[in-house]
Amino acid sequence: HVQLVESGGGSVQAGGSLRLSCAAPGYRYDTYCMGWFRQAPGKAREGVAAIRRDDLTAYTDSVKGRFTISQDKNKHMVYPQMNSLKPEDTAMYYCATHSHWYCRPSQSSDFDYWGRGTQVTVS
Repeated sequence: HVQLVESGGGSVQAGGSLRLSCAAPGYRYDTYCMGWFRQAPGKAREGVAAIRRDDLTAYTDSVKGRFTISQDKNKHMVYPQMNSLKPEDTAMYYCATHSHWYCRPSQSSDFDYWGRGTQVTVS
């Protein structure tokens, strides 16, 4: 069983920044993809960004140029840096992972393990 724990959410004014974190203690795979998703009330879950073990990244169009995902492999941590936040970025943010070579934030069904989420509110 893989445990993922998100942190770093909070309330921020439009134009501000937040850095989320996802901890994956004990996660050991030669290949993996760590993804970030979000879900606002009444809306479908949306893939935001993903990073593969070899640092390949992918972003959904709505966050390109504003969000940057990075990782610390030694600490088993993944960090989405979110800048120029907009009210429409308000949502519960989740990290998720799988151990396949492909890494597509648009395909939530690819991901096997999920965290419980951290709330981001932009006003």
